[in-house]
Amino acid sequence: MNIELTLNETRIIACLIEKEITTPEQYPLSLNALTNACNQKSNRDPVLDLDDAQVQQLVDGLIKKFYVSEHGGYGSRVAKFQHRFCNTNYGTLKFSPQELAIVCELFLRGPQTPGELRSRASRLCRFADVGEVEAALEQLARREDGPYVVRLPREPGKRESRYAHLFSGEVRGAEPGAALVDTGPAHGDRLEQIEQRLAELEAEVAALKLGSAGTDGV
Repeated sequence: MNIELTLNETRIIACLIEKEITTPEQYPLSLNALTNACNQKSNRDPVLDLDDAQVQQLVDGLIKKFYVSEHGGYGSRVAKFQHRFCNTNYGTLKFSPQELAIVCELFLRGPQTPGELRSRASRLCRFADVGEVEAALEQLARREDGPYVVRLPREPGKRESRYAHLFSGEVRGAEPGAALVDTGPAHGDRLEQIEQRLAELEAEVAALKLGSAGTDGV
């Protein structure tokens, strides 16, 4: 993969992808709307404070890279912008709806766990469960034209590993060549929790049966 974007460039592209999916009636975006989307305080990490001039400069650079295009649309004097980053007729980069939602959220909020991605990306694409998120992450990590994501070492005290995109170059601390789906202690911990909970439920049922038998005997 020969794509390498800055943080602000990924924010521009992700905002255009996000608004195309969530508010198609307002897409493409004007410069003012795009600036507001970039500086939005919800679902953004880090929160940015870009002005129109900075966003215009970023957009101009992305237009030169053919990742964004400008058009007025139906006689409008206000320039509006749309992404050409992926899933368009202008490039070869194609993602499934699940992959696109994950990439967009990683652009907007940085490294996240599969559980976080399922919760946050659900507004862009439905995921049946965390396993579906992990499957999409694995696809992104193993694509022949990629890899596009990488698993990070699990942080101390955390049960899940986070995943980062690779559209801004190599990620410091990433696990080179590591299997994408985390089969380490985190999964073992979850299994142990399930087994413990099952044992507790079985004990509760046994206690209820015992109490019911005692009542019947009165």
